[in-house]
Amino acid sequence: MTKSRQAYPTDLNDTEWQAISPYLPEDKLTGRPREHSLRELLNAIFYITRSGCSWRMLPHDLPPWKTVYHYFRLWRKDGFWEELNRILREKLREKKGRNRNPSAAIIDSQSVKTLEGGEERGFDAGKKVSGRKRHIVVDSLGLLLVVIVTSASVQDRDGAKLVLRELYRRFRDSMRIELVWADGGYQGELISWVKLITGWTLEIVKKLADQVGFQVLPRRWVVERSFSWLGRQRRLSKDYERLTQTSEAFIYIAMITLMLKQLAKS
Repeated sequence: MTKSRQAYPTDLNDTEWQAISPYLPEDKLTGRPREHSLRELLNAIFYITRSGCSWRMLPHDLPPWKTVYHYFRLWRKDGFWEELNRILREKLREKKGRNRNPSAAIIDSQSVKTLEGGEERGFDAGKKVSGRKRHIVVDSLGLLLVVIVTSASVQDRDGAKLVLRELYRRFRDSMRIELVWADGGYQGELISWVKLITGWTLEIVKKLADQVGFQVLPRRWVVERSFSWLGRQRRLSKDYERLTQTSEAFIYIAMITLMLKQLAKS
């Protein structure tokens, strides 16, 4: 942060910067020198994610919005956000005494409203929501493994196949996952499909027989807490993005900011 501007709550502190800086892209040896530091660019992206403002409404004491958006889009296209999420997740798991790669995961989905326009929009008849659906898989700590954003009209079982295929692709070389927990919306032929395609066991966590209203269920509460973490970021209160890939990027960024704070505390 430059001394000429005020500090924002979303700014990286020195401890968080030290945790993330080794994994940022290196400066190119040719071409025009970078005018704004990577730390300031990240501060601006984190500000947008937390505040929910549009790109053009970025405060003037942060880098110009066109520059910030350029780096956000560049890092989305080259997979940087997913890679940074993976690195920080592995570091945090090791800090907590866990193996860097999980042996179990939890899957769930969340339907959110969208504004007019944009790709992949539909109606979730079950939740009565017109918009998109976020299919996520988290580890036993609630840390994000994979997210896929689809139209809200996509059934949970169909979305599960998309996100679990991607999870299998990413963890194929470091395979430890044996078990995936899910709610009753994923029961049926999906259980045998998961076993056939990935070799994992899909275990359905059912509601209690005498359950009335909301009750905390084993394992299920972990992914619900992850959704609540994401909900603290105002950019994610609705889906404002034209592309589903942009929506996924902001979800990874939200989890990155959460893990940075936990790493800084530890």
